[in-house]
Amino acid sequence: MKRFLLPFCLLLFGLRLAAQDAAATDHVLWYDEPAGYFEESLVLGNGRVGATVFGGIATDTIFLNDITLWSGEPVDTAIDEDAHEVLPAIRDALARDDYEAADSLNVALQGPYSESYAPLGTMRLHFDGQANPTNYYRELDIATATARVRYRAGGTTYEREYFVSHPDQVFVIRLTADRSGALNTTLDFKSLLRYDFARGNRQLNVHGYAPYSAEPSYVDVPDPVRFDPDRGTRFSSLFRVSQTDGQVSVTDSTLTIRNASEAVLLVSIATSFNGFDKNPATDGLDNRAIAAENLNRASGYSYDELRERHETDYRGFYDRVQLDLGSTDAPRLPTDERLQRYATGAEDTQLEELYFNFGRYLLISSSRTPNVPANLQGLWNPYLRPPWSSNYTTNINVEENYWLAGPANLSELHEPLLGWIENLAQTGGASARNYYNSRGWSVAHNSDIWAMSNPVGEKSGGVNWANWNMGGTWLATHLWEHYLYTLDTAYLREEAYPLMKGAVQFCMDWVVRDYQGHWVTSPSTSPEAKYVTKSGYVGSTMYGGTADLAMMKELFDDFIGASLTLGIQDSFLQEVYNVKAELHPYRLGRKGNIREWFYDWNDEDPRHRHQTHLFGVHPGHHIAPDLTPQLAQAARVSLDLKGNESTGWSKGWRINLWARLWDGDRAYQLYRSLLKYVPPKGNVHGGTYPNLLDAHPPFQIDGNFGGAAGVIEMLVQSTEDHIRFTPALPKAWSRGSISGVRTRGGFEVSLEWSENRLRRTTIKALKDARTIVIHGDRELPLRLNAGEERVMNW
Repeated sequence: MKRFLLPFCLLLFGLRLAAQDAAATDHVLWYDEPAGYFEESLVLGNGRVGATVFGGIATDTIFLNDITLWSGEPVDTAIDEDAHEVLPAIRDALARDDYEAADSLNVALQGPYSESYAPLGTMRLHFDGQANPTNYYRELDIATATARVRYRAGGTTYEREYFVSHPDQVFVIRLTADRSGALNTTLDFKSLLRYDFARGNRQLNVHGYAPYSAEPSYVDVPDPVRFDPDRGTRFSSLFRVSQTDGQVSVTDSTLTIRNASEAVLLVSIATSFNGFDKNPATDGLDNRAIAAENLNRASGYSYDELRERHETDYRGFYDRVQLDLGSTDAPRLPTDERLQRYATGAEDTQLEELYFNFGRYLLISSSRTPNVPANLQGLWNPYLRPPWSSNYTTNINVEENYWLAGPANLSELHEPLLGWIENLAQTGGASARNYYNSRGWSVAHNSDIWAMSNPVGEKSGGVNWANWNMGGTWLATHLWEHYLYTLDTAYLREEAYPLMKGAVQFCMDWVVRDYQGHWVTSPSTSPEAKYVTKSGYVGSTMYGGTADLAMMKELFDDFIGASLTLGIQDSFLQEVYNVKAELHPYRLGRKGNIREWFYDWNDEDPRHRHQTHLFGVHPGHHIAPDLTPQLAQAARVSLDLKGNESTGWSKGWRINLWARLWDGDRAYQLYRSLLKYVPPKGNVHGGTYPNLLDAHPPFQIDGNFGGAAGVIEMLVQSTEDHIRFTPALPKAWSRGSISGVRTRGGFEVSLEWSENRLRRTTIKALKDARTIVIHGDRELPLRLNAGEERVMNW
């Protein structure tokens, strides 16, 4: 017996070492037990289909999602056609400084709520013979977008491998056992939606439909989720065993594999969503045929071929950027334990790299569906009424999802957002007319897959959030940003410019003169924040909010830049110049801060999570230490007053703000704070769950994207005419390198530093381009032809 015990012990020891070696990289999340909560699970996705893997032993639970599966139907653009008639009364109340009356009247400018992102369902794999498992190991390899589970039970080593293929549009699971006939499993499925089963040959089919309406979880109404068999988006989920050496049987609701040592499961998912303006029940795609076609095509490949095609496709994005923050003395621990150790103040540069790489992984995994961007939870949601409807919140969240796209060399993944903006411009034209009596297009606080653009609240929502209407203004800045990274003039001319012009038209019509003759917005709100007047009134509605004006300044600059690039000189452009010159200027408060309000009022919550009045610092570009030193210093004061503790997405934003103010140590302090360990189901603000997903709380993906974008912002910053190296390099990152980063102006850059000093940079032009390279006090003009590369030693 001892003869066999030693090799077995060595095998277990070797498996543990292999796990530790994997953990030592900055590309692997790993754990030594199954997930008990969503916040411990491993998320996979191909940009449309999402899988959330728990890795259980006797039962493996896997949540399934499709990013196009939402409640609802195309919006009715004829709603509230006369809502704008209340505007004169609101403006009159504001002119009298009667803010209470303005708040009361402003509620009339509220329409219906957005729809909700829906969960497709849950598949479960039930395994026989799993008593007394040992040496459990679970990982997510973000370098290959593959999850794995391995353990030993009953004298058998079981392994599972999971990935969601973009080229083949299927979710793939491979099950193996190292003993012949030891693999016995049954698959079943359930959903919170309406569905039916259909039996096939070695295949289980599920067809169903989503609700035609689902109210937000914070709205208390009777019958909040409504189904109708003749309405709503259809879905299909097909489960097939494509390879096995065992026996397969199918009942009315299960699929079973017996006496196997290997089995490959393919899951094909499709919905009837056919665009924001098509009824998915009567004018939808044929989800059954699409799912079947994808499944049949994928079944023609072996498992190794499917995996190779998946990895080749995925690594084409992931391998573009490499970050190295130097060596670490951190011990090799499961990822949740690493987070807990890091929260004590310990050093772990590879964990910091891992979080950055995980942000890139999440964007690749959740943003590859035309006209359907990543939502508040990317594409991973198990709830029928998810937090904040898992929708598109336009007062920061959906925009923050895409700060990483350009700098991280992932501009193609920006395109789902850009296509969705084009949809919004169509519904937003009606919202601009109906609610604001304006030309162009506008978007308010919330939206959804149907490109809903009206202000929400149903005449009873909080004015401080429901009535904000500058979402289109913010989103339109992404159009120019995409051009600056790609220099795609055809895109700028044919797609971006007309959309930008519509957003500018709304702004031009929305402004009114204040008592000093400046242009301001009226009514105005500052996202989700409230003021306290000198008389003590706590309110939301005002005029001349700094956030509004900052976004307008930025959009006007973008529109002027686009016009000049395209050689457009017309009377409308001159109007934009004139209004921009007479916008109400920034004002400083008595504490030396940038005012959030027209008057120097106090904030109801001085440490509020939103800091939208600092938009000009980031994501805007018109406040900077070298360009506007007094305003930059006032922005620092504003951030100091806010403090460090906030929600996850807010910390992500503050990292970028401090980086733009060239304070790398403060940005790094926030980065560490963003990685603060939050236990599953923990109600701790602004940290990271065991699976590295952002804790708003609850889970919101924007913090992941904002934090990852902040890493690049500390190392490389750019505008259309200059590139600045290591503007906010923290002392903690004394040596390192980054490669493959893109900059505005059409360049790809790499840099190396040591002893906190920049040593070497490489700049490659994507097209014929010129820029000014800046490091410290040195400024070097640079002009390169397409494909030309320049190496600089510093």
